Amino acid sequence: MQLTIVEYPDKRLKDKSKEIKTFDAKLHKLLDAMHPFMIETNGIGLAAIQVNYPIRALILNIPNEDGEQPPENLLEIINPVITAKSGETSYQEGCLSVPKFYEDVTRYEKITLHYQDRHGNTKILEADDLLAIAIQHEIDHLEGILFIDHLSYSRRKKFEKEYKKMLKERKQKK
Repeated sequence: MQLTIVEYPDKRLKDKSKEIKTFDAKLHKLLDAMHPFMIETNGIGLAAIQVNYPIRALILNIPNEDGEQPPENLLEIINPVITAKSGETSYQEGCLSVPKFYEDVTRYEKITLHYQDRHGNTKILEADDLLAIAIQHEIDHLEGILFIDHLSYSRRKKFEKEYKKMLKERKQKK
């Protein structure tokens, strides 16, 4: 399965993802393709909508202390719902759909997540630190929200200017 990243300002990134009701081989094939693709593109999380599948599925593989992302750390999260949240933390986020741009974003420090696995089994996860931040970032994608949407008006305007310049330079190189 050939996957490509949908990049900002593509309007598909603003679409709300649909709930998954069928946990079949088609879903498994997509999840199986998303993981190596995410690793190849240096991501720690990937929402299905970022590879043009507007369904409520995401994967995460938070690196361990030595920077490795072992397959046993992979989380496949289907139809996620945050049921509790507390605290506040700020983290410099990046996004595969908004390449080469990083910005501090404030998120909840701890969350409780209800979701389903690839087989439709219900799961509960308590997350904090980078895992909680990454989950919130990826769930935002499912809602049609990018991390840049969390920026202040002035910072967003600065980003738009910088990003347009970067896209123009990229076009000129081709």
